[in-house]
Amino acid sequence: MNTATSWPSNSRIADLKAAMAAIVGSGNVRDDAALRALYSEDVFAVSPHKVALVVAPQSTDQLAAVMAAAHQAGVEVAPRGAGMSYTGGYIPTSDHSISLDLSAMDRILALNPDDMTVTVEAGCSWAALNAALAEKGLRTPFWGPMSGIYSTIGGGISQLNAMFGAGHHGTSSESVIALTVVLADGRILRTGARGPDGNTPFYRHFGPDLTGLFCGDCGTLGVKAEITLRLMRAPAHEDHASFSFKTADDLLRAMAEMARAGVACEMCAFDPGLTKVRLKRMSLMSDVKTLGAVVAKEKSVGKGLMAAAKIALGGRNFIEPTDFPLHVIAEGRSAAAVADDMAQARQIARRFDGSEIENSIAKVIRAMPFPPPNSMLGPEGESWAPAHGIVSLTNAPAFYAAIEALFSEMAGAFQQHGIYTGYLFTSLSTNALLIEPVFYWPNGYRPVHEAMMEASHLAGLPKLPANPEATAVVTRARQGVAQIAARFGCGHFQIGRAYPYRQSRDAASLALLDAVKALVDPDGKLNPGGLGFPQ
Repeated sequence: MNTATSWPSNSRIADLKAAMAAIVGSGNVRDDAALRALYSEDVFAVSPHKVALVVAPQSTDQLAAVMAAAHQAGVEVAPRGAGMSYTGGYIPTSDHSISLDLSAMDRILALNPDDMTVTVEAGCSWAALNAALAEKGLRTPFWGPMSGIYSTIGGGISQLNAMFGAGHHGTSSESVIALTVVLADGRILRTGARGPDGNTPFYRHFGPDLTGLFCGDCGTLGVKAEITLRLMRAPAHEDHASFSFKTADDLLRAMAEMARAGVACEMCAFDPGLTKVRLKRMSLMSDVKTLGAVVAKEKSVGKGLMAAAKIALGGRNFIEPTDFPLHVIAEGRSAAAVADDMAQARQIARRFDGSEIENSIAKVIRAMPFPPPNSMLGPEGESWAPAHGIVSLTNAPAFYAAIEALFSEMAGAFQQHGIYTGYLFTSLSTNALLIEPVFYWPNGYRPVHEAMMEASHLAGLPKLPANPEATAVVTRARQGVAQIAARFGCGHFQIGRAYPYRQSRDAASLALLDAVKALVDPDGKLNPGGLGFPQ
């Protein structure tokens, strides 16, 4: 290890800055206070430390050289995607860290419709990739989270994602064929079967699945530089339906049965608490952008105008404020197959006492899949943060009930500090549900919100004061959710520093994990603290 006790002295910072500038150009190495502060916080957590430098490589070769220089200097490296972590996934654990800004590595490097593959740089957003593929009638099987307007594909592979296409195809990593990863010392590692030239990846499984090692690693094992994903032809047909359930138990049992049947490419459900939040937001009638997206999504202007008018006239009042709404989307190659899936979804909903309601929200979700992330704050400017667990189909109702019991125990503290909660539910392929409680509390927004939310929306919200007491209660509640998830043997996306990953592994798994870490990052300088590795 090559770290001096005097670090970070001004002279050593200047030396490192000069070394990085020689690699990426002086304009791509920054140490201004505002940017350092932004890169030292995420949606929930603010580090007590500040990154020393923000470095923005422009290519895989530059990234490798940056990592080699950081390794030689003995400094810590925090890889950052779009910055939408809420689990401390990339924040620094010391003042001698550099933050990697991969936003300039956003190119589509190779699009091969004949082999049905696409290779992108890690900083490419899901929205940008989808726009490029749509021109050719193609799509990746999993095609992004709702935050895809900013969320990067590299971040989505490091943290994993749920939502679009996940009902049929699972999480983001299940659409990955191969990776190009830069290790802590600058070595470049490539996975997958890669064709005669060694640089045309087309298939994932060639021996042990080395690709999988770097999926969901929260950037602790290597920095994703290039990602190759499978392609599919964009489904020609889709349909939507929405249902309302009186209890969470009925909702979750219906979602489990729809998952088993494989009828939905995605499902999205809310509890009454989140429904109330949605009803407080701006009316759909006044949201011209949303209605315009619905018009554009339909195959004819006439149908589009009719759909938009129906949404505008109905608003959101068709959802009973005490019900659990479920929005189901089906897609396929033929109208008959989609119709059959929707018929099965309706039949399943009826079996669990679900009643069909206006499908406006389902249409909006598909017409505008990547909206600006204005929901990062509550309708009155409150802070927002989720927790979650990925649970088996049969355990989902009990997992939800256990979280509700925790919230009931904490009801007095929630009321005292103005904290309220909601839930989002979705499915992952045929075998798991994601249950995501979300928290709102009176606490002022920070630079991370200003960097991502629309300025016009933010201007209409009050700037609340900092509220460390309420934040402490939310922290305790999120930790409680993580403990309940551990009891149910749940999995997690975006593990970061929030979920007890290492504690859940058996001794042999831990030994393997530690051996891999020792090989790819022997000094422990790559995102220390992630996945429970030492800080």
